[in-house]
Amino acid sequence: MTPEVGRLNRQAGDVTRQRMGELPFNPKAPFTRQRALRAGLTDADLTGGGYQQLFWGVYIASTVTVTLVVRALAALMVAPAGSVVSHHSAATLWGGTPPDSGDLHLSMPMGNRQKTRGIRSHRRSAMPAAATRRGLPVTSPEQTFIDLATSCDLVQLVTLGDSLVRSKATTPGRLIEACKQSSARHAALAGRAASLVRTKVDSPMESRLRLLMVLAGLPEPQVNFEICDELGQVRYRLDLSYPDQMLAIEFDGRQHVEVRAQWEGDVIRREDVEADGWRFVVVTSTQFYGSAGDVLDRIIAAMRERGVPLPRRLRGEWRRYFFGPHEIV
Repeated sequence: MTPEVGRLNRQAGDVTRQRMGELPFNPKAPFTRQRALRAGLTDADLTGGGYQQLFWGVYIASTVTVTLVVRALAALMVAPAGSVVSHHSAATLWGGTPPDSGDLHLSMPMGNRQKTRGIRSHRRSAMPAAATRRGLPVTSPEQTFIDLATSCDLVQLVTLGDSLVRSKATTPGRLIEACKQSSARHAALAGRAASLVRTKVDSPMESRLRLLMVLAGLPEPQVNFEICDELGQVRYRLDLSYPDQMLAIEFDGRQHVEVRAQWEGDVIRREDVEADGWRFVVVTSTQFYGSAGDVLDRIIAAMRERGVPLPRRLRGEWRRYFFGPHEIV
């Protein structure tokens, strides 16, 4: 964290004081036009090269890198009292990977009519208890997960849950319990997604690949199984696997090729594990998004070869969420 971001984090808790002008004017923290005019700046100054506009009527020095924390602090400065960062923005602050959204999301008490370009307002009849993250008032990880059930499908929501668990913001058990206690309209979807959230998932693509298999009715593979040497040192971590049958299903992302040394090291380690009798099915993003059905065909063929128990009939639910017209027989 840079000193500038750290300072902004400390200031984030003083949103109201900053908005009311009770703090000394600081152009390196978000400020309103009214605050700038009281400090002696002019509209010509604000539209010049020294400042950048974050939202309508909110500015900051042009030398400051605009992070999510900066944007959230700026949005709260012009939001109604009691507003909190929520939905996609809160998920990102907690270390999750929600679907892309260019807006800054705030939840605010019902009755407020504020509309600001770049700020997505979610009005609530009852505001949830707010947590604090990076010095900002935000919805809790569990509430954020439930909130996003209104705009995410099952796969997106499980992927988000896996990422929140990976960032240590929450646990599968806490998500499940929060969904049980929730009366939100989409609590049932959130509850089902929470039941599919797992620990140790390293990437969104691992989540999607696992869900492709589970929603097709295949036995759920183990996540991040570790193969150790004689001294107990980890030799290799398998994305998804059936250890008893020594079958591994791995996602090979583009980043492995972009970092050539890492990719070459992975290939050598994989060959070492294969020499011990493991069978690998390696899936790339092109294959996955080109035809999920073909990917399932390859996985099922390997499962049959290795004697992994298969259902008599596959489920078709995976087709709701994944690309690929290929029919599996």
